[in-house]
Amino acid sequence: MRKPLLIGKNVFLTKKEALGYYKAILNSYNFGESLSDEDYEEIFCLIQYDESFEEECGDSENNLENEDGWLQNEEGQEGEAKEEDIFIEDIKVSKVQFNTKCFEIFLSDASSYYISYIIIINQHKINIDAVFNKACRSAIQHDIKIVKQEYFDKNSVKGYVKCQETNHLSKWEELAIDHRQPNTFSVIVDRFKEVNRIDASKIDYITDENNNIIFEDRILAEKFRDYHREKSNLRIVRKELNLSRTGLARITRSSKDLTIK
Repeated sequence: MRKPLLIGKNVFLTKKEALGYYKAILNSYNFGESLSDEDYEEIFCLIQYDESFEEECGDSENNLENEDGWLQNEEGQEGEAKEEDIFIEDIKVSKVQFNTKCFEIFLSDASSYYISYIIIINQHKINIDAVFNKACRSAIQHDIKIVKQEYFDKNSVKGYVKCQETNHLSKWEELAIDHRQPNTFSVIVDRFKEVNRIDASKIDYITDENNNIIFEDRILAEKFRDYHREKSNLRIVRKELNLSRTGLARITRSSKDLTIK
C-alpha cells in the first residue's frame, strides 16, 4: 500500500490529492489578500512539514521556486534580531512572474519569502516511522480520552481542574495528556518496535471514518494498546507546558501518575 502524506492534521493518500488541496486554497484568494485564520494554519503546517524534510536531509538551500519554475533567492535583511525572535506575521497570496499566484510568507523582521506547495510536496520522501507513530497514536486515542475524562470527573470544580505540574486551574481545552519522561510516547513506540522486531516499511495502513491513519492489522493495534497501557506514566498538564523536563527522568510510577485501566 502507498504510504500517505501527513501534513498537520491532514492525511493525503496520494501526492495528487495533496496538490489539489493546496491549489484550491491558493486559487481561492486574489492577489495581495491575507489568508483566513483557518487557511493560515493549513499553510503554517505545510511550512513545518517542509522544515522537517530539510532537517532530515540536511538541506540548507535557500533558493525557492514558484509554481512556474521561477527561482527566487531569499534576500538578507539588516538588523540584529536573533533567528529565534523572528516569527511569521502574515501569509498572503502574491503575484510573481507571469502573473502566477504564490504563497508569500511575511516575517516580523520585515522580510518575506515565497513558498511553492508543489515543490514542498513533491520533494518529500514518505517518513515510514512517522506514519507508524501516527497509527500508534490512533490506536490509543480512545484510551487517552478516557483518562482525561476520568480525571475531570473526579477533580472538576465548575469545569476547572488543576494542571498536575503547575496547579493552575484550567479548562478542558487548555489541558493535554502528557507522557512523563523517560517513557515519552516516541520512546514507547521505539521500544515496541524493537521488542516485537517490527519493520515499519512492511506495515499496511488504512484510514478510519475521521481520516485518521490506523493499522490495517487490528491485532497489531491492540498489541500496541496493551504495551502502551503497561509502559506509560501519564499526567494531565497545560498544553503550553514545556515537555522537556529532565527532572522527571525516572521510570518508577508515582502517586500522581494517571494510568489506563
